[in-house]
Amino acid sequence: MRQNPRTIRVGHSPDSDDAFMFYALAAGRIDTGELRFIHELQDIETLNRRALAGDLEVSAVSIHAFAYLSERYVLLPHGASMGEGYGPRIVARGPMRPAELAGRRVAVPGTMTSAYLALKLFQPDVECEVVPFDRILEHVADGRADAGLIIHEAQLTYADAGLSLVADLGEWWAGETGGLPLPLGGNVIRTDLGLELIERVSDLLRESIAYALSHRRAALDHAQQYARGLGREQADEFVGMYVNERTLDYGEDGRRAVRLFLDRGFEAGLIPRRVTVRFADDAGALID
Repeated sequence: MRQNPRTIRVGHSPDSDDAFMFYALAAGRIDTGELRFIHELQDIETLNRRALAGDLEVSAVSIHAFAYLSERYVLLPHGASMGEGYGPRIVARGPMRPAELAGRRVAVPGTMTSAYLALKLFQPDVECEVVPFDRILEHVADGRADAGLIIHEAQLTYADAGLSLVADLGEWWAGETGGLPLPLGGNVIRTDLGLELIERVSDLLRESIAYALSHRRAALDHAQQYARGLGREQADEFVGMYVNERTLDYGEDGRRAVRLFLDRGFEAGLIPRRVTVRFADDAGALID
């Protein structure tokens, strides 16, 4: 006898890398049995805020935001977006040295994003203005901010808007940490689902990522509709930056990078308490 379906709401960003990652689930390419997945697409800062309220069973969130979610959610061991020597970029209308950012007005995509935390670790003395992530290039080009902190596809298209690179925060972080990746986003799952359901959902989400990586053309076709102006080659490049073997598993160094990133935030006074980072597959992670 077939069980009644259990609905799992999954929040993720409407961008090409998340669309690629969740393609198999969204397109019904894998058997989810009694589980029914509903995808809710919103920008990452909105998802961060919803996670504060425990609104979704599963959600993509910024690693920075996890500092405020760790009592209600655990990180899944897959689904990470990590910058391997690259990451969010700071851009300006003309040439600007990183030291010249001090005291400047910077447009940022949200104060709970990992990009924001990285920026404040890189240069604490900036005045930040929150601007929707997809309007930051225009905001800077129009002179409404001295610089902009860009995420998503804008990392590849800022030059087309006539803007200049000030700093790549993933490159900076790698230099600061002996080559660790910059932890940007992860998937979290609510602990009240219980161990059995968490393991089942986790397995399916990992299967979705693996399916996309092994059916790249079809997954890219699906992701292209969320690529915000990127051509096929650029979309492929962008997806490859943030959905790869690291997305299947953080790796020991990836997990270390998450803990170090949040520790640095706490030590700099940017996060109010030291965070205990829990992954769903950690021994005892779901036992209070």
